[in-house]
Amino acid sequence: MAKFELNAEVRDVKGKGASRRLRREGKVPGVMYGAGKDAVSLTLDHNTLYHQVRNEAFYSSILTVKLGAEQEQAVLRDLQMHPYKPRIAHIDLLRISATEKIHMKVPLHFINQESAPGVKQQGGIVNHLMSEVDITCLPKDLPEYLTVDMGNVVLHQSLHLSDIPLPAGVEFSSLARGGDDLAVAAISAPRVEVEEVPVVEAAPAEGAAAAPAAEAGKAEAGKAETGKPEAGKK
Repeated sequence: MAKFELNAEVRDVKGKGASRRLRREGKVPGVMYGAGKDAVSLTLDHNTLYHQVRNEAFYSSILTVKLGAEQEQAVLRDLQMHPYKPRIAHIDLLRISATEKIHMKVPLHFINQESAPGVKQQGGIVNHLMSEVDITCLPKDLPEYLTVDMGNVVLHQSLHLSDIPLPAGVEFSSLARGGDDLAVAAISAPRVEVEEVPVVEAAPAEGAAAAPAAEAGKAEAGKAETGKPEAGKK
């Protein structure tokens, strides 16, 4: 598992104004709490932290927080980003105890998708129904990710939480609470789009076309006749 160390300083000044000043100075305000201890306000270097949070493993790892000569073990609980700039606005860290279980979300890594019978032989497509799952374990057992093997999945088949092998000491939080065995991936048939055929109006028969024309001609002739004076009258 990847190891991450956060060099932090205790932050005495609090409030929105102080946080804005820290951000302008290239710092990130944060807080660390939990494990029966008082919450501590922190300040971290933005560029160093930003480089670390771009690593997927950062979100599911035990973090070592260095405060001077002291060290704390923590996990990420919340990360607030600027609405449109690539900047971290605030970070929340949760202290952990080696003897207490933690609830964490870990990513799913899917393998053998292209070689699955449902894809290679039956022309299906893989649908990822989950990208991460919630697990419960002691800190020492925390996995960086879980592997979902699609190698034997056929068309119209789904893989569920119970199909994912777990390391020793790790369990799915939902199943531990008696929840549903949710599907995490499936192979389905590709959608077939039906092309609309334009409707072509049938051409009228030759006689049917001539009849209206003849009637129209008679009507015009009748109008012309009614406009002439009768013979012998002035």
